[in-house]
Amino acid sequence: MQYQTFSEIDLRDFTKKIFLKIGCSEAHAVLATDVLVKSDLRGIDSHGVARLSGYIRLWEKKRINSNPHIKIVHETATTATVDGDGGLGLIVAPFAMKIAIEKAEKFGSGWVAIKNSNHFGIAAYHALMAVERDMIGFAMTNASPLVAPTFTNERLLGTNPMCYAFPAGKYPPVVVDMATSAAANGKLEIAQRQHKPVPEGWIIDKNGQTSINPHELKDGGALVPLGSDRDHGSHKGFGLGATVDILSAVLSGANYGPWVPPFVAFLEPSANPVGEGIGHFLGALRVDGFRPIDEFKNHLDNWIERFKSAKPIDSEQPVIIPGEPELAAEKERKVKGIAIIDTVVKDLNEVAVKLGVPTL
Repeated sequence: MQYQTFSEIDLRDFTKKIFLKIGCSEAHAVLATDVLVKSDLRGIDSHGVARLSGYIRLWEKKRINSNPHIKIVHETATTATVDGDGGLGLIVAPFAMKIAIEKAEKFGSGWVAIKNSNHFGIAAYHALMAVERDMIGFAMTNASPLVAPTFTNERLLGTNPMCYAFPAGKYPPVVVDMATSAAANGKLEIAQRQHKPVPEGWIIDKNGQTSINPHELKDGGALVPLGSDRDHGSHKGFGLGATVDILSAVLSGANYGPWVPPFVAFLEPSANPVGEGIGHFLGALRVDGFRPIDEFKNHLDNWIERFKSAKPIDSEQPVIIPGEPELAAEKERKVKGIAIIDTVVKDLNEVAVKLGVPTL
């Protein structure tokens, strides 16, 4: 499989031009670009510019509003519900997180449920907004139904990622960012592009049998919850995915379960929706509402050091603190550039030609 390497600056310039071309404002184009490129920098290639063509296809189907009027539709001192007006989740989620942070600054915590949105990129981007203000950040979203709960092969849940981000002192933040399925759909997409099988325990076929074919979902298969099967704790993954779905959508008024609109443009949303668009749930929690921030950071530093000093099973593989691989990828890619697989480059350039934007 062949790759091409691009600088961060070039990717930002290309992506911003695409968003501007579909009618995004300058500020929204810059923000949406930042969310996608930060994903690529952090090594989450499945959610970076590789997603750009998918957003454009949804916009062409009039399922994304490139100039949304995002507004609060319900509010208390510490909570709010936001209507994203069909906008890019890349724009809607940061808008909502700012509200959560403002509420946390005044009252100690802020919680925002969002409806009528779309795919919001990596959850860590939004959770880390709170960390920048010495707060603990929470971000989660429901997604297209690709996951079969324990004891069924019917796709009822999305990969439904959740992220918790904690500010440390002399160390980088601890960032727990994960799908609640055994694997994110983006990993299947990467395997498909590379023509490689996937590990056992990620997906099942249409008959409910485990499979290593990354194309299985196209033939009626499904992703499985974190844990893979009942004996390995899939009921726990199902519970986590259900929690994300309920907080993101049942609470906000978005679509949930099998009614969540698909990310791919060639599939139509449900003719009988139970809500509006995709839902997110974001939160910010002031650390100093519990103890002084410096004390917390010092003890989180101590926590990190103790876990890093754990005796490894393999002398060449120490314990990895959540968020470390992404930070290492970002440091490297800022210097060496971002490698993008040829098939993605081809896809992006086809979009560019269609929109009249210079190719990569």
